[in-house]
Amino acid sequence: MENVHPTAPAAQLIAEGNAVLGIELGSTNIKASMIGPDFQQLSSGSHQWENQFSDQLWTYSIESIHAGLQDCFAALLADCRQRYGITPASFASVGISAMMHGYMAFDESGELLVPFRTWRNTNTSAAAAKLTEAFGFNIPLRWSVAHYFQAMLDREAHVAKVAHLTTLAGYVHEQLTGEKVLGVGDASGMFPIDTATGNYDAAMLETFAQLAASYPAPHRLEELLPAVLPAGAAAGKLSESGARLLDPTGTLQAGVPFCPPEGDAGTGMVATNSVAVRTGNVSAGTSIFAMLVLDQPLAGLHHEVDVVTTPAGDSVAMVHCNNGASEIGVWAGVFGDFARALGATASSDEVFGALLGSALEGAADGAGLLAYNNLSGEPVTGLEQGRPLIIRTPDSSLNLANLMRAQVYGMFATLSLGMKVLAAEGVRAERMHAHGGIFRTAGVAQRFLAAALDTPVSVSQTAGHGGPWGIAVLASFRKYLESNPDTSLDAFLNGQVFASAKTQEVSPLPEDVAGYSAWLANYESGLAIQRAAIAAL
Repeated sequence: MENVHPTAPAAQLIAEGNAVLGIELGSTNIKASMIGPDFQQLSSGSHQWENQFSDQLWTYSIESIHAGLQDCFAALLADCRQRYGITPASFASVGISAMMHGYMAFDESGELLVPFRTWRNTNTSAAAAKLTEAFGFNIPLRWSVAHYFQAMLDREAHVAKVAHLTTLAGYVHEQLTGEKVLGVGDASGMFPIDTATGNYDAAMLETFAQLAASYPAPHRLEELLPAVLPAGAAAGKLSESGARLLDPTGTLQAGVPFCPPEGDAGTGMVATNSVAVRTGNVSAGTSIFAMLVLDQPLAGLHHEVDVVTTPAGDSVAMVHCNNGASEIGVWAGVFGDFARALGATASSDEVFGALLGSALEGAADGAGLLAYNNLSGEPVTGLEQGRPLIIRTPDSSLNLANLMRAQVYGMFATLSLGMKVLAAEGVRAERMHAHGGIFRTAGVAQRFLAAALDTPVSVSQTAGHGGPWGIAVLASFRKYLESNPDTSLDAFLNGQVFASAKTQEVSPLPEDVAGYSAWLANYESGLAIQRAAIAAL
């Protein structure tokens, strides 16, 4: 791909198989992004899906994974034909990413033993607590090792049959290539990584073996986990069966090289050029999380902070909140219904734009309104279940502007509580980069995030592309290294991808910072109401 002129006509690039494909399986959408050598998006596709709450656990079925993957790819092909009159039969490189963590356990024959348990589940508190104490290292509820050990503690019968564990990205990658591998960033959400070796922490693996000795598990954990690969490594090629899974029409040809599969946290770091030490980013979607690349280990252990890695293997402090923009999406649906009831026609983007724009006119302190966006449990605040709430005092001012400002504040509230923990340790980025669909409405979420973090926030022109574009960039890096083997991911991003990128930075406004701080103090006090709602309903 590096020999192709960046300004070559898009149709020619696609026809000759020189475009790069990235696919990310997010919580509410599966999205595909096809890019050229200049990293500009040439074509895209998407498929909407929803998790199911079955037997008290959040899951997606294998059938929905396969069908969604095919539909997303078909949508990309349709978009490509509409734009260029061409259906690509091959690519220069491909990458797969997905929501991190969770639990996918398979037997010797490759059969899924229990339904996929997603990151959203909070049933692993006993296992996470025991592992955190034993390792001296925070193990979040959603990590794969917590799910596996919880299954042991619960004496689940399937534990004795487990022959392989992976994440959603690892599963899809294996289906397409036959390779049981994982990018180091995604692997760091399965089990702690030793950044000195770039592999799973050997001492902690031994500790886990001792903890698991009394349970009927025939394999050591390291025998079950995928092989760990850094960004840019060769991670297999598209198999014949993988080509037919992705494209049942038979047009797509086997043999395309793949980069290591990654998690959505890693692709967010890439999409915002935040993989260097002391850089940070915020990714906002169904969940919301902040990543700060560390220059030294954290001094203490904090349940609000995960330690994961960049796709290149450097340590990252991660504040992950289970609940992000979904509740705002629910309210947008309500107001969209209201508009249609009045006979008005408005797209979802227009509804979002109007609602978010109104928040700019809201009172800086929320005018007595509190919004809790917890559709699911929230480990950062110790909430085991979700209870979305709107609360206001009798003297509050309930109007659209104040309601929507409270909703946007609520999306950032838990994140800012976690970030306070890092600030107390002296961990702080000079500026934060943000990405996700919520930032497509210019000047709203970005401004309020800057106030919530009291830090300048930058949004690039690629922010709306998000994770699919990020994994496409990682797939491009894998191809680039074939002729530039000594290039680091950071150097590649700065020198090749973002050298001329357009970025808009917003600094926090003093009145927003003061208003948000007052609002957040009330939010923390109101967490008791959340706990009462969980106990009552």
